[in-house]
Amino acid sequence: MLIRYKKNLEKIAMGLLSFMPEEKDVKKLQQTIKEYETNPDWHLFLWKEEDILGAIGIRVEDDINAVVQHISVNPSHRNSGIGKKMVNEINNMYKSKYAVCPDDKTQQFYNKCTDFEQENDN
Repeated sequence: MLIRYKKNLEKIAMGLLSFMPEEKDVKKLQQTIKEYETNPDWHLFLWKEEDILGAIGIRVEDDINAVVQHISVNPSHRNSGIGKKMVNEINNMYKSKYAVCPDDKTQQFYNKCTDFEQENDN
């Protein structure tokens, strides 16, 4: 299930986000976490089963779009559908109020998740 990021989960969230290529640099990672903590338009969620296994972050633009800008799953839990579950939950949470879309960094994975869903809907 998705849980909202809280400051006490900072180390876990940073660890998960660090798996994304553009978040490898510690200073960049710290800036990203700070933005999630301070910017009311940035929302970070963590995927929790027994442990926290993934992170997904969005930013709301112009009260129109909810842009998926971070998707990360613990490498030892990849290829088990966690990324798809996170994308689906975000879509369910935000689609009634915003157009949910990926940014350039998450587009390929996001499309893979949503294409899978559309195939199953047909």
